[in-house]
Amino acid sequence: MRESFSLYELQRIIGAAIEQFLAKPVWVSAEIAEIKSNASGHCYLELVERDKESASGKSAKAQARAVIWKSHYPRLAAKFEGATGRKLSTNMKILVEVAVSHHPVYGLSLQIVDIDPTYTLGDIERQREATIAQLKADGVWDMNRELPVPIVVQRVAVISSATAAGYRDFMQELIHSPYRIDTELFEATMQGEGSEQSIVDALTAIAAREEEFDAVAIIRGGGSTTDLECFNAYLTALCVAQFPLPVLSGIGHDKDVSIVDMVAAIPLKTPTAVAAWICATAERLDGQLEYAALMLRESCRKVTMAAAARLEHFAEQLGSLTKVALARQSERLE
Repeated sequence: MRESFSLYELQRIIGAAIEQFLAKPVWVSAEIAEIKSNASGHCYLELVERDKESASGKSAKAQARAVIWKSHYPRLAAKFEGATGRKLSTNMKILVEVAVSHHPVYGLSLQIVDIDPTYTLGDIERQREATIAQLKADGVWDMNRELPVPIVVQRVAVISSATAAGYRDFMQELIHSPYRIDTELFEATMQGEGSEQSIVDALTAIAAREEEFDAVAIIRGGGSTTDLECFNAYLTALCVAQFPLPVLSGIGHDKDVSIVDMVAAIPLKTPTAVAAWICATAERLDGQLEYAALMLRESCRKVTMAAAARLEHFAEQLGSLTKVALARQSERLE
């Protein structure tokens, strides 16, 4: 009879080998494929390493479950967010210290005991620089900024969430303006999953009615850096850079400048600042027209005075010439 192991015995051997060769925690780099925390305070992750040589570049080359127990999770989450300005989320590359264990029923498990935020920061910056380089290589980096901006912007297509505080602030600023500004909202998801495609869809809808608008305002109030990641996405920035109308960006964050801000014709800090800029175009034109009216009145006054002086001079000359002519005629008659 062949020598064999029961499944439990095999699992115990695997577990013993792991305990022997990975007795101490090790540092592991991976991408977060899935993350969720439950009411108990534990955080569960699915870690993955992508196969860059696959057709899509997204196929899993390796995958493993991981957990951050509630005794570590608050500290590690605060450490990571404090350093990066981001919450742990899917598609994020991380470097973590893990204690490796193997359970006869649940298999391999990684217990995360520490995290290195600088690794993620470096990856985020590499992605950002790669996106900027790609936009420049595509020849679209300066396209929207080079568009002529109307002297006065009165017809504005607005991309925002209808319920966002930033949108309310934007509209309030316009309402209090003495000038008429026509707006139309193209509602979009402004953070989280699906936000990138939602913004692109809104831009596509506006482009189909390009002649109806003077400019596009993309506005969103403040939020965490993670919330604003869609404004650093390649597809969003590509559409903004190539858009046929000037784009006004009012993405409420002071710490970083998004790639959308970099390619937009007029980058501003907040939704309220965008509204104020729009009102300022009307105010500036109003002032120019008022100044032109003053100059016109002054020019008319000068022309009238000069004409009156010439008429008075002609009248004096005519009087003198008439007297001379009459005198000559009188002499002839005599």
